Amino acid sequence: MAKKTFRGGAHPPEHKELTQHKQIVDLPPPPRVTIPLTQHLGAAAKPIVEKGQVVLRGQVIAEATGYVSVPCHASLSGKVVSIAPMPHPFGGKMDSIIIESDGEDSWMEGIGVEETVDSLTVEEIKSRIQSAGLAGMGGAAFPTHVKLSPPKEKPIDTAILNGAECEPYLTSDHRLMLEATDDIVKGFRLIIRALGAKRGYIGVESNKPDAAKALAEACKDDPDIKVFLLQVKYPQGAEKQLIWALTRREVPSGGLPMDVGCLVQNVGTAEAVWNAIARRKPLTERVVTVTGPGVAHAGNFRVRIGAPFSQLVEAAGGLVDAGKVIMGGPMMGLAQPSLDVPVIKGTSGVMVLDQSSSRIPDPQPCILCARCVDICPMKLVPTRIATFVEYDMVDQAEKIGLLDCMECGTCSYVCPSKRNMVHWIKFGKLQVMAARKKARAAS
Repeated sequence: MAKKTFRGGAHPPEHKELTQHKQIVDLPPPPRVTIPLTQHLGAAAKPIVEKGQVVLRGQVIAEATGYVSVPCHASLSGKVVSIAPMPHPFGGKMDSIIIESDGEDSWMEGIGVEETVDSLTVEEIKSRIQSAGLAGMGGAAFPTHVKLSPPKEKPIDTAILNGAECEPYLTSDHRLMLEATDDIVKGFRLIIRALGAKRGYIGVESNKPDAAKALAEACKDDPDIKVFLLQVKYPQGAEKQLIWALTRREVPSGGLPMDVGCLVQNVGTAEAVWNAIARRKPLTERVVTVTGPGVAHAGNFRVRIGAPFSQLVEAAGGLVDAGKVIMGGPMMGLAQPSLDVPVIKGTSGVMVLDQSSSRIPDPQPCILCARCVDICPMKLVPTRIATFVEYDMVDQAEKIGLLDCMECGTCSYVCPSKRNMVHWIKFGKLQVMAARKKARAAS
């Protein structure tokens, strides 16, 4: 099978051997969960429960406040003990609902019994997805029902399932592709149906041949779905790079996949789609890889939304000379201030670095080697963009592609001077957004 790929990119050490052969372990419900009202892109959910109220697992505890929003559900049964700002993995504190377990872990009635889905309309499919609180589980957390509803003038002919999992260390998607193969494929078929797409492509990096084989076997009788091996390269799983690798269509600057007739969903989202539609199960848990040299026994765990990171680290044998905790992987992950932050819908991994590997070298001046230019998957000039922002020339940075950067971190990874280019680019984007907000307020 030929390997598909894109221009640019890098190949950082994978370190997937730590967890790729470890089966998913279901963790018990924690004593309490902290469920943030902001776990997705768009408007935060609004609480519909009160302090002291008894809730069941799967019960809606916060409703969507707009079209680009999704509800939140109780991930265990128990009592609401507080609704207050709490530490959030995105930084700072955000409004959250804290539920104390009653030890019963009782589901809402009618959840979990598999139904036939053949007679469901497209609108019914989208409605069940929205009601289940689904948001992209690859990390971006964009509301799934919105993504499956492109405008009529931009029809989708190709649905793509992302099984690349190119971020080093992480293997939660790999294990899902092996352990929930049929549910993923059935969920993908519903995604294709909801979009009215002509074909479905599944892309899997070639370092996961067992997953590619399992998926190919599961859809061997479906002529509209094809499985492709992808070259092992970072960021192979990024939307625009995956679309180019599989279709040779280029998403325009400032555009979206729908502009070229494509839509990309993560394999974890596909499994959640099947659970939401066929079993009416809302999103109350997800699979998380806990890995890195800073934990004793790395592994893959199915954990409740709202569980503290400390439960995951304890399940992985505890900390070992820990230097830094990151939600996600080393390339695009977010450093965390403590283990008290909760698992959210977009938490694919918790990586713990030890003291030696968490040290950040001091950046040096750019030596104009152009390595960042050679590997940039977006065909940008990262060092120049970062320099413009650093010297307060954000307008110039915007003109040469500041907003096109997807912050994959490849430029900083290959830079021999260890320049913090992604740091400056993120800062520049914040300045652009603030300026635009100020301009709208003044108009």
